[in-house]
Amino acid sequence: MSFTLRELQSHDKAAWRQLWCDYLAFYQTTVPDDVYDTTFDRLLSQNHHKQNAFLALEGSRAIGLVHYIYHPHNWKVEDVCYLQDMYAAPEYRGQGVGRALIEAVYKAADTNGTPTVYWLTQEFNHNARQLYDRVATLSPFIKYNR
Repeated sequence: MSFTLRELQSHDKAAWRQLWCDYLAFYQTTVPDDVYDTTFDRLLSQNHHKQNAFLALEGSRAIGLVHYIYHPHNWKVEDVCYLQDMYAAPEYRGQGVGRALIEAVYKAADTNGTPTVYWLTQEFNHNARQLYDRVATLSPFIKYNR
């Protein structure tokens, strides 16, 4: 299978939204329309340069996405990078799309001088965790929310 990666572009909104909707459905959630619109605008805005996205494409068809965010960290001088959302369409899983998206974030973070990249997933996400175990180190931290 042949696919390419590139930064999100303004004409990608419909394809990006469908992928993100599918990703959120996997986690049994949705967001209001204004969140889709605001997030897309931020991902493209020069005023929100710490929020970024890549798309994976087979030809002109969007088959995967990743969102990543740079932010300060109190234990480090440099920013860290939070890989917030990553999704590959089910029919393209196991073909290197997820790995390529993670590696694209790693490369962007390295170019930015940001050596730390981290992400969260749910315990039940066994298929994705098989990939994550190959490309990263599992942390012992447990997440709490308010």
